[in-house]
Amino acid sequence: AIATARAGLYPASIAADITPERLARFFTPDADGSAYRIHKGIRDLLVFSEQDLIKDPPFSRLDLLSCRNLLIYLDADLQKRVIPLFHYALKPGGTLLLGNSEGVGEFDSLFATVDRKAKLYRRQGEFPVHQRGGSGRFMASAGGLEVSARRGAAKAGPRTGRPSLRELTEQTLLAQVAPAAALVNEAGDILYLHGRSGLFLEPAPGEVGTPNILKMARDGLRPALSSALHRAAVSREVARVGQVRVKTNGHYTAVNLLVRPVALPAASAPGDTQTGTDADTPTDADMGAPAHGGAAPADSPLYLVVLEEALPSEAVATRGAAPAVTGTGAGTSGDADTATDDSALRITGLLQELRAKDEYLQSTQEELESSNEELKSSNEEMQSVNEELQSSNEELETSKEELQSVNEELATVNTELQTKVADLSRANNDMNNLLAGTGIGTVFVDHQLRILRFTPAAAQIINLILSDVGRPVAHLVSNLRGYDRLVADTQAVLDTLILKELEVQTTSGHWYTMRIQPYRTLDNVIEGAVISFTDINTLVQTRNELAQGHALQRLGAVLRDASDAVTVQDLTGRTLAWNPGATRLYGWTEAEALALNVRDRIPPALRAQALERLAQLSRAETLQPDSTQRLTRDGATVAVSVISTALVGDDGQIYAIATTERALPAGSP
Repeated sequence: AIATARAGLYPASIAADITPERLARFFTPDADGSAYRIHKGIRDLLVFSEQDLIKDPPFSRLDLLSCRNLLIYLDADLQKRVIPLFHYALKPGGTLLLGNSEGVGEFDSLFATVDRKAKLYRRQGEFPVHQRGGSGRFMASAGGLEVSARRGAAKAGPRTGRPSLRELTEQTLLAQVAPAAALVNEAGDILYLHGRSGLFLEPAPGEVGTPNILKMARDGLRPALSSALHRAAVSREVARVGQVRVKTNGHYTAVNLLVRPVALPAASAPGDTQTGTDADTPTDADMGAPAHGGAAPADSPLYLVVLEEALPSEAVATRGAAPAVTGTGAGTSGDADTATDDSALRITGLLQELRAKDEYLQSTQEELESSNEELKSSNEEMQSVNEELQSSNEELETSKEELQSVNEELATVNTELQTKVADLSRANNDMNNLLAGTGIGTVFVDHQLRILRFTPAAAQIINLILSDVGRPVAHLVSNLRGYDRLVADTQAVLDTLILKELEVQTTSGHWYTMRIQPYRTLDNVIEGAVISFTDINTLVQTRNELAQGHALQRLGAVLRDASDAVTVQDLTGRTLAWNPGATRLYGWTEAEALALNVRDRIPPALRAQALERLAQLSRAETLQPDSTQRLTRDGATVAVSVISTALVGDDGQIYAIATTERALPAGSP
């Protein structure tokens, strides 16, 4: 995929989806015009490489990060490691695009939802270093960020080996005079700490999560701090609380509290966390460190919480500085005044504490009422959602019943279809066996005279194999002798719908009746033609034999009714045929004559001459009618006229001699 992307090659069909101006501006056609390639200048702007999200260092300062349908293959622990990496890799305000089934999970404080349906998120805020998990080894620590900031400030202008007197004075004043302060968001999460805050804040016991100033506040500070944060968030003005009694190390310390909304500049460079002399603040842990590095969130309001130990009141300071009065009475009076002042201060502190608690209680009550209203609204929404879910459940149950009904109908239809398929298969087998059993060669063709199906017997008449299905009949070679009008006759049948039948003979001499008729469906629709070949070889032979028999029968009738004696003898003189005329002339019956030889009917003196004429006739010599004598059954001599004819077979050879003998009148030579 990376190699394909790096090539930047697209098919020529993109011209249908891209305007000609854009195509000419960003693409170059190949020499053969079959593809378009992205301009090299654009490809040089891109980097194509493999990236292992778990092992490889992340990219940084990205405007858009698209990671679709990958997180669904990672377990929860890996997702908790990968999503902070995405946050680190993006610029402030950068865009993250995930798959349809993916989300940022519990890191919604790092990404603001732009389009929930499209899974589009915008980077916001910063992520604590100690919670970055697998990304911690790729990012600088909080101290490192301060060092980097100071190094950046050092590069901003020329420096000498030692800080200037002004910088030294400002650093010392910040270290000794500046109060403890914390930069927090609306939820109280600490983004940056400044100064010595251990007198007012301490880590909360238990699992360490995001540092929250309300959880870290010491006893006595939390109510006033919560109330002040609430007032500052509502009014967007500075909230002050004085003389808050905070328990520290077993005794109470009066603390002045101030919460000021922080106005973010209209535009700031990413990564700027300090301005002015804050960039040169010493890196001592007590002087403060950012809770997590990076720029302030652009979309979240911030507040600066200033904590300062309260100084003694002016009255107490004046009383402590007044000169003592000499004498016992004066001393007693002074002690009474001191006790009275302490009581007044105590009462004032208690009143202030009571006022702070009242304010805290009021803010808590307001928050509770607001929470109750939100809960009521959420409850109504949940009830509405519950009703919708119930309605959806009912619809799903109805759909389930419908699906069950449809499933039952489908099962019934499936059973019917299986039965029909079985019937069709049985009918197909019956038809195949019928066609094969009849021995009739059949060829089915469509309107274009393409072969649809044929029986095995047809392959003996027309050269057909299984792969010929779909081929036109004109492409095939037939074994028919003297017949080449198969295509024309079939087309004529399709055109006229008139059956055509004729007898054809194969090259092997076998005879068939060829019948061409239209192929009709059950709806009487013509979908082609059927060419069938019926074996009539036996019928043709019988017909020929009958024709020959009829001819012989007619010849026999002629011979039977003729008055002349007609005989047939082979070349050896053995009598083969004897008609009734010969019986009347010579006296021998047919049975007796068939046992005779022609020599037995020739007088001894004429036998040599008769045998010579027989030899001449066997040599196919033409003989004239001969007047000779023959013997009768009684031994008498009869003068006869003999016409001899040679009988020639199919092979051109003489196989017998036929004679027609007629008695001559008495006195004839």
